[in-house]
Amino acid sequence: MTEKIKVLIVDDSAFARFSIAKRLRIDSQIDVIGHAGDGIEALEQTKKLNPDVITMDVTMPRMDGIEAVEQIMRECPTPIVMLSALTSEGADVTIKALQLGAVDFFLKHSLVSPVGQDGDIQELIDKIKIASGVNRAQLKMPPKKPSILKKPGDKPEKIYVSTMNRVIVLGSSTGGPRALNQVIPTIPGNIPAGILLVQHMPVGFTRSLAERLNDASELDVKEAEAGDVLKPGHVLIAPGGNHMTVDADFKIDLNQGPQECGLRPAVNITMESAANAFGDAVLGVVLTGMGSDGKRGAGLIRKAGGQVIVEHESTCVVYGMPKSVVEAGYADSILPLHKVVSEVVARCKVGRKSVVGV
Repeated sequence: MTEKIKVLIVDDSAFARFSIAKRLRIDSQIDVIGHAGDGIEALEQTKKLNPDVITMDVTMPRMDGIEAVEQIMRECPTPIVMLSALTSEGADVTIKALQLGAVDFFLKHSLVSPVGQDGDIQELIDKIKIASGVNRAQLKMPPKKPSILKKPGDKPEKIYVSTMNRVIVLGSSTGGPRALNQVIPTIPGNIPAGILLVQHMPVGFTRSLAERLNDASELDVKEAEAGDVLKPGHVLIAPGGNHMTVDADFKIDLNQGPQECGLRPAVNITMESAANAFGDAVLGVVLTGMGSDGKRGAGLIRKAGGQVIVEHESTCVVYGMPKSVVEAGYADSILPLHKVVSEVVARCKVGRKSVVGV
């Protein structure tokens, strides 16, 4: 018999704890083993009960969900699914929690019904099951590495170059916000490349992700809008709920076409458009994530003469997307996360022919 997934529920509302536990217990593979009313209790219970997954509220007394995530990842790394409110403030703190190591998040429906109706609870159950299988070794808080910037928002003037040697298409999913927080802020702002980034995330959260990465980076990072033009030293993030494409004039378009791999945005769509527009100048990068989005796109990049870098299994929170690319034979380099940026920079060296003068 398969062991049940042991879940610890953390919420300052006794009603929410009861409601969530009651709904989770409808799944025979889940065992709710404990509750906590704030972050301090969560840390104590995590050490005592050793749960497989924690569901974590954000706003709590004594120690909130953000500090609790940070402490747990430092002292006893455990997969965490955040329960978030769909507000601009809720989106920002959720992104912060994901960057600190939380695996995923679930949108709270209301105070009266935190996990929604019977059909909605399945989404949380699925996220808990995915979280239970992640690489726990990669949840531990990484040593703090300074970004290129001296302080957030301190972007030097005139760091951008006028030519673009590469168009980089980067895709990530589960574990992605944390990986991106280690990658994007360490890319030099004068890199002769523009970056199109697809992180699997619903509507309302990609703007907060872009803003947080922008504050920590020498690059200019923003949520993409239709009509934006990709430039060197800039990162455009596909907005939740929209596929992002680019044409030969570097102009961005957004659409709500059919999902691919069950996703919108999907990095396959962005990779396909970039490969069609720029051929061998495209550099694909596939980081941690569940599923196989990126495999088809990586194949198209390689067919067009471009190159593909994937994250090595040893540093992935979930070795799904990178694995699918590797097994298809589309990876030119397979590297641990801390070596990805140096490889990207090396492949963007001046010496390649310019794609365009901007």
